[in-house]
Amino acid sequence: SCYPVCPEGISGLPTPRPPAEYVGDKVIDKEGRDVTAYFVKGAEASLAAARAEAAARGEAIEGAILKANSPSCGSGQIYDGSFSGKLVPGDGCFVKMLKAYDIHVISEKEIENVKF
Repeated sequence: SCYPVCPEGISGLPTPRPPAEYVGDKVIDKEGRDVTAYFVKGAEASLAAARAEAAARGEAIEGAILKANSPSCGSGQIYDGSFSGKLVPGDGCFVKMLKAYDIHVISEKEIENVKF
């Protein structure tokens, strides 16, 4: 079964919010603000919620389907921090946490090619 989460949505950042990208090891929004702590908070809360939901259902988290290129959910590629649309190898904040727990992650662009 599926359980939806949105790390940026529960991070405490406003909606709508300025775009954000990794610049080095920090997440910076287009207005120059360091929003790393919000991204970490949202990733931690999303992981905790998903783990609690899985436990309540008596299931393990088998994998995650997340938004490509996002500073939270990008898997394998993220935007380079120049806000120009250029992609570089890397993972978003939430993806890094999921991978630390050996949770398989794909983007919505890969869903047709993967079976969990």
